[in-house]
Amino acid sequence: MPISSPYKPLFVLLLAGFMAALLSVSIGSTAIGFEDTLRVITGSGTELQQTLILELRLPRTLSAFATGGLLAVAGALMQVLLRNPLADPYVLGLSGGAAVGALLAMLAGAAGFLVSGSAFAGAMLATLLVFGLAHGSGSWTPSRLLLTGVVVAAGWGAIITLILSMTPASRLPGMLYWLMGDLSNAATPWPGLTILVAVCLMVFPLGRALNVLARGSLQAAALGVSVRPLEWSIYLMASLLTATAVTMAGSVGFVGLVVPHMLRLVLGNDQRLILPACALAGGTLLVLADTLARVVIAPEQLPVGVITALIGVPTFLYLLYRSR
Repeated sequence: MPISSPYKPLFVLLLAGFMAALLSVSIGSTAIGFEDTLRVITGSGTELQQTLILELRLPRTLSAFATGGLLAVAGALMQVLLRNPLADPYVLGLSGGAAVGALLAMLAGAAGFLVSGSAFAGAMLATLLVFGLAHGSGSWTPSRLLLTGVVVAAGWGAIITLILSMTPASRLPGMLYWLMGDLSNAATPWPGLTILVAVCLMVFPLGRALNVLARGSLQAAALGVSVRPLEWSIYLMASLLTATAVTMAGSVGFVGLVVPHMLRLVLGNDQRLILPACALAGGTLLVLADTLARVVIAPEQLPVGVITALIGVPTFLYLLYRSR
């Protein structure tokens, strides 16, 4: 059955995501062919192949997909909210708050759920701090919120440096690795995937209102959009997405900034198409980046944040050059 033109990009991205996931679970210390991988996914294959794919590689691949999708959708929402192409959850200091929470837990000797929970608490604290300071006694504006976020992010950076300088040498490598993005400790992908799907379903009916808001709050109010409740909703959803992503994989940069830009250059600026496309493209990008991080210096692994930066910077500059 032919696919109607508005949904063709989503179908192509979905297919790309599936192929990237198939590649990711096939590559590792023991290579498994595509046909054998498909057999395992459909319920057959040897016991060793099932253990490698279903218990070890597939959870990490799905975690990478969820993290990339969460960051890309959060970036797209922030850019609509602030009407600024430089807006990004990391620029606004949300990842810095999460990093401080996680590093404090690590410094105290905590591990596992306590580190993840502390990262989530730090991200939500950063959200409240930025929003409260930007709001003050009156209403906040996009430029005021962005400036407050940049200043708060700089403050988090100073606190991170202080924590690292006080850290015993034996714990320092693990903390630095987490700061650069690390999916090896992602326990389960399901919370991230569930939140990603839920937020996409929530924002899809808001597509027209988001399109109007992207042109300006006055135009949106004139066309009957309830601007302030919509802006609050966007900010809280973007904060939740960012906090979940950082909790799963640490600080992974560039995905929330680059992916929405890439898609806008190719697909236009219709949020009804851009937001689900961000979920698929961001997830696919991080799956591919994590695969590269696992194999490029095997048996050692690179932080996935290094790969996203190496891919994101030249790609973004090339697309900007072509769009002149």
